[in-house]
Amino acid sequence: MHYVLGISGLYHDSAAALLGDGRILAAVQEERLSRRKNDARFPERAIQSCLDQAGITAGDLAAVAFYEKPILKFSRTLEVFLGWAPRGGRAFARAIPDWLGGRLDLRGRIRSALPHLPADCPILFTTHHEAHAASAFFPSPFAEAAILTVDGVGEWATTTIARGSGATIEPLEEIQFPHSLGLLYSAFTAYCGFRVNSGEYKLMGLAPYGEPRWVDTLLDQVLFLHDDGSYRLNLEYLDPLAEEHLTNERFHQRFGGPPRRPEDRLEQRHLDLARSIQWVTEQAMLGLARRAQKQTGARHLCLAGGVALNCVANGRLLREGPFEDLWIQPAAGDAGAALGAALAAWHGPLERGGMAAPRTPPTSDAMGGSFLGPEETPELVESSLKRWDAVWERLTPEVLQERVVQALIEGKVVGWVQGRMEFGPRALGHRSILGDPRSPDMQSRMNLKVKFRESFRPFAPAVLAERAAEYFGLQGESPYMLLVAPVAESQRVPLAQEAEGLDRLKQVRSTLPAVTHVDGSARVQTVDPERNPQFYALLKHFEAKTGCPVLINTSFNVRGEPVVASTEDAYRCFINSQIDVLAVGPCFLERDRQLHTSLPRGFEAIPD
Repeated sequence: MHYVLGISGLYHDSAAALLGDGRILAAVQEERLSRRKNDARFPERAIQSCLDQAGITAGDLAAVAFYEKPILKFSRTLEVFLGWAPRGGRAFARAIPDWLGGRLDLRGRIRSALPHLPADCPILFTTHHEAHAASAFFPSPFAEAAILTVDGVGEWATTTIARGSGATIEPLEEIQFPHSLGLLYSAFTAYCGFRVNSGEYKLMGLAPYGEPRWVDTLLDQVLFLHDDGSYRLNLEYLDPLAEEHLTNERFHQRFGGPPRRPEDRLEQRHLDLARSIQWVTEQAMLGLARRAQKQTGARHLCLAGGVALNCVANGRLLREGPFEDLWIQPAAGDAGAALGAALAAWHGPLERGGMAAPRTPPTSDAMGGSFLGPEETPELVESSLKRWDAVWERLTPEVLQERVVQALIEGKVVGWVQGRMEFGPRALGHRSILGDPRSPDMQSRMNLKVKFRESFRPFAPAVLAERAAEYFGLQGESPYMLLVAPVAESQRVPLAQEAEGLDRLKQVRSTLPAVTHVDGSARVQTVDPERNPQFYALLKHFEAKTGCPVLINTSFNVRGEPVVASTEDAYRCFINSQIDVLAVGPCFLERDRQLHTSLPRGFEAIPD
């Protein structure tokens, strides 16, 4: 078997992925193993995890691929910093030690991390957007497709359109830095008081509470959307060198004041800004999709890049866009580019070190439900629980499901750790916190007392695929929780009067109040028995007991932490929150039976 290792890192969301004869064997984000959220360091733990899962060593690798070209990125960094002198010179002086410390010698760094790598094993470099495009197209179920990649910035590209056909990807056009839809969204994320590269979800969740009062200002003065689908930014309002907020004084004056500090109260202005930048982003994505369709003539669209995680925009692309269907890489951000680098290398031409491999599109997709990380044996689970003096019962699968479902019906919150860990930002039923979506107070309870995060954040419904149409206005499937769809009219509850602002959170809008956002939408995950048999069985059991085929599904972590990877991670999170029940492997734990009543010594959450 020919093994290809893909690596991303040294910016944010470092990861590794492993192919065996072109098949995806493993993919892991470094943060899950290091316990440092959005870990940007070289992914040594993730690399070793991928090798361990395949039962191989670095000596078995046929190629290693990195997700960008460091010399190109360095030249862009140098040009931008020095072009903004004197401030840029100071910023460059701060950045240069990192570059000289190893970012320019990636081959040496990779060989140092993999000392048993064969001397003749090629180390290949894709461009950043080539890696994203490969991650989107090659695992997709399409033989031909348009490929749209939109993010902050790679080397120079921020937005690219390509055509995928068979085993080849043809780049067609790109928009270059500093004109970036991803950076603009991040600028508003920071301006509204959230953290760049992790708070964009919060801005998207906040948007329905506001009104689009700033749309005209945005389109007239900041982001120029052209009829052909391209766009340009007015750089007079942005500061690409600003390390914290990306905006300048002119921006602050135009949008009503200085950036919000994270501890400050959210004002109506912030809600309206969130709604406005979200609407403008959706319009920009629709324009880019129309341009991509015109350029390629394709019937299908593949998406990757950080902006492809904007599931509200994705829902509109599916409903309103020019394509018959779309497929989004579940790890659409930089972590997924590790997989894309490996796939680009595997399918690359021989003269570039690739395998020139043919490709047969899978019937659904090649991501295997995105369950590509490690899992622990029942014996290892019990060994970990013993170290923490935990109290548990080991149950058969049938009894475990019965106990979990009964806990959910009783209004309890369940931590659910089963099988291989997910790759990408979404928990899809293997590293999840679960709840009953019919409970009117479950959303606020889970946000404030379990997740320790803002009360306005919505939760996603996991629904049996065959019953999704009864509850949501969704076209087709959504196995990776990357599409927002309206809750079906048959499930809506009429309101006597619409509240304003964040007070809208308290209103019951459907028969599934805990997963219905204030605009009547939901970020849907469809669950089928092929990709996700154990979680599907749990949903079927809950349906049999309640008639409801839906559960709340949110990631198993608290604010500031990565999603749990191991039994140890899960147990520590369990006893330091108000999760009532933990089901990890075959083991069933109840909070009120544990000897620990607080966080074990030596564990500290990283502030968000």
